[in-house]
Amino acid sequence: MNVTSADGTTIFFEQRGDGPPVILIGGAFNDRTTTVGLAEVLAGDFTVVNYDRRGRGDSGDSASYAIEREIEDLAALIAHVGGTASVFGHSSGAVLALEAAAAGIGIERVVAYEPPYATDEHPRADVADEVRARLAAGDRDGAVATFLQVAGTPTEMIEGMKQAPVWGWFTALAHTLPYDLTICGPDARPRDSLARIEIPTLVIGGGASDDALQAGARAAAEAVPGARHETLEGQDHGVLQYPETLKDLLTDFLK
Repeated sequence: MNVTSADGTTIFFEQRGDGPPVILIGGAFNDRTTTVGLAEVLAGDFTVVNYDRRGRGDSGDSASYAIEREIEDLAALIAHVGGTASVFGHSSGAVLALEAAAAGIGIERVVAYEPPYATDEHPRADVADEVRARLAAGDRDGAVATFLQVAGTPTEMIEGMKQAPVWGWFTALAHTLPYDLTICGPDARPRDSLARIEIPTLVIGGGASDDALQAGARAAAEAVPGARHETLEGQDHGVLQYPETLKDLLTDFLK
């Protein structure tokens, strides 16, 4: 199915289950296929919408990008399910979920899994301009490698990925990396706007994730008044591969 966003961009989504609506937002290198496992896990209790963010999968795109356009995409999906919904976001999708909650577009509850914020203890380089320059030069491999490096992926692991089928998936979505870098902000720190969030908020970190990701999750929880922070033991940033591990925590909070 699809909805039309405020700027005329078509946003494609899948919907399954029955119950209170929950919209799932993937992060970098993700389209709606990445969140389908979690959608299936939650569909017994919720009406679950997983969608292609603009520029990915079957969704359209616009000539210029702004986080406001992605918030409008979410608003169109929320209107489709009745005007209110809860939202779950992963990685940069978690940052988008929090910013959308701050914008007041009908979100009832928000869950953010490891929003990749930097902290004083774990600063991160701003590579947005470099990634854009590589893309402009047609160097999608270089854009992906630069993004992965700043995300903390070891060089030897990146070289291994280049020989695997997943690299083709990464390079096919490379043009959306500037979107994720814009969402996370020029210095990747929690924005002051998060203080405006007045709805129940859950921020989750993976107990097996590196210190930087766990610190970013804590920083996000501290930025949102009254937010709850949980650590999901045994899980890391790849939690969407194991959606059953999220079921109890999400179901309890979202209901």
